[in-house]
Amino acid sequence: MSFVINIGKFCLTILYGILKLFPSKENKVLFLSRQSDELSLDFSMLKEELLRQNPDVQIIAICNRLDDSKSGLVGFAADTLKSMYHLATSEVCVLDAYWPAVSLLHHKDKLTVIQMWHAIGKIKKSGYQTLGKESGRGEQIAKLLHMHENYDIIIAGGKAWNPYYCASFHTTENKLLNIGLPRIDHLLQSEEANRKAALKAYPELSKKQVILYAPTFRRNMELNWQNLLKEIDFHKYILIVKGHPNQKIECKRDGVLLCPDFKAVDLLAVCDYLITDYSAIAVEGAVLGKKTYYYLYDYEEYTEKNGINVNPFESMPGCAFKDAGELIRDLESGKYNQQALDEYRRKYLPEELGTSTRKLAELIIRNLA
Repeated sequence: MSFVINIGKFCLTILYGILKLFPSKENKVLFLSRQSDELSLDFSMLKEELLRQNPDVQIIAICNRLDDSKSGLVGFAADTLKSMYHLATSEVCVLDAYWPAVSLLHHKDKLTVIQMWHAIGKIKKSGYQTLGKESGRGEQIAKLLHMHENYDIIIAGGKAWNPYYCASFHTTENKLLNIGLPRIDHLLQSEEANRKAALKAYPELSKKQVILYAPTFRRNMELNWQNLLKEIDFHKYILIVKGHPNQKIECKRDGVLLCPDFKAVDLLAVCDYLITDYSAIAVEGAVLGKKTYYYLYDYEEYTEKNGINVNPFESMPGCAFKDAGELIRDLESGKYNQQALDEYRRKYLPEELGTSTRKLAELIIRNLA
């Protein structure tokens, strides 16, 4: 494997050296995403704001949700080559995950690379924090791939996350900018519109209290949430289930909705309670002040195989449970620990809410030559 990677690096370096002979194009910004095959919410909002602030900005977007199939790998290889030309001719690159060409290659000095990541915080461990773990890469591979190198600026949420960003990206705190992601603005600005849209599509949501269950992605681990179904009183509640895009959930039961046309982040507007686990949607729920519970039935297994940075049993006391029955009984009691949620919001959200998109766009425009 090392030999193959080194040969690949050598070939890409030669090709990139040729591509860098092309001049950089004024006001050209490159978006790179491995989270979706189309522009994510964050990128879409950022694009709109960039063009509002400077109509002359030229935006190129390459989006590829890499899968392990043969066709998926071929497609990503093609997009990698395409990205190399645009890296060589852009003034700013914004990405939301690890992109090999960004970290492997030596770029022009005039290129500014901004890693905005795809979550507001770092609840679960990632990157260099998971080296050698079942969910992470091997140390040798990470070193050969120069994982998460070449970032000039990293967008983060509240400052309490900074040590975990530094550990995940193997970087220093002076590269972090605590402004949060555009989706924070979306949550605040579109809450009522999202609520009305959900109620129009699913009128039954207005008849009972709504619980949104949104678990994280479990790599090489089974998602087991059936015990929640056994404990919820569907005479009182409707349950919306939104799995991670990489982990499909199916359920055919009265009182359970999958809402395929809605993203989990937009369904926060209509829920009374959020149940999650190690997902960053907990931070998004905090933006709207949603009463959040943590169903951590596999806490020991998950912490061993992946690891977490913020322990919900400590950060949200009285709101985290391993047993579904205990969780639902607490939810029904009406004795939610609001003080814990208020402290969580103060600690883990950016100091100023509702300005993330504008600040990120201003940052990009300042770095255009």
